Amino acid sequence: MALCTRLPVLFAAALLAATSGCEQDSRPETSRDFPQADRPVSPPQTSKVTTEVQRDLVREAQAVMDLAGVSPGMSVADIGAGEGYYTIRLAQRVGVSGRVLAEDIDAGVTERLGQRVLREELDNVSIRLGTADDPRLPENSFDRVFLIRMYHEVSEPYAFLWRMRPSLRASGQVIVVDGDRPTNDHGTPPALLFCEMQAVGFRLTEFVRKPEFKGYYAQFEAVGERPAPADISPCRLTGDTAVSKN
Repeated sequence: MALCTRLPVLFAAALLAATSGCEQDSRPETSRDFPQADRPVSPPQTSKVTTEVQRDLVREAQAVMDLAGVSPGMSVADIGAGEGYYTIRLAQRVGVSGRVLAEDIDAGVTERLGQRVLREELDNVSIRLGTADDPRLPENSFDRVFLIRMYHEVSEPYAFLWRMRPSLRASGQVIVVDGDRPTNDHGTPPALLFCEMQAVGFRLTEFVRKPEFKGYYAQFEAVGERPAPADISPCRLTGDTAVSKN
């Protein structure tokens, strides 16, 4: 009788020993070579925070495009394009000699944006469906890549940024606009953004707070060689400071 009661205990102990030290990575398989972000992620917004009219009243897109130096003939990418607020205005700014690639990970959103592009007869816009860890941009193609009010929704920032980096031309820049709030409150603390960008080989070249549209503008350029995924050190935010965990 004692042996019978002991067998389940022995089986449980063996099972625990076999599985101890083996953590299950529930992330997409394409992300598992990269470190996991040490921060929460905001869910996608189901409705617009502000209307396009309200954003134009404070000249949001105009101010951002001016800071980024967007001019006719440029090739730009609008990542997390959503309903197309920036896509439409970027298309107008770069003109018929320029190109805009609008990307989003929601197939329904890209379909609606495609319909809007057709209605407004924007022949210089193309649309692409990306994934959570890969915007699927063509290499050596863009003068500017815009991440507008969406970085806090990126669940795999290191994989995402690493795969985005080759899309920049030699003098290309990445433009981030976000709010100075926790990442689970639809914003990204600047220190955390700087640290995560630096981990993948981007250097901050300009930072401007824009209280008129409740956010900030950050501009980055790629420097040096792109690190191997295993060499990327994840960031941890402590107070107002973000540091590498390694």
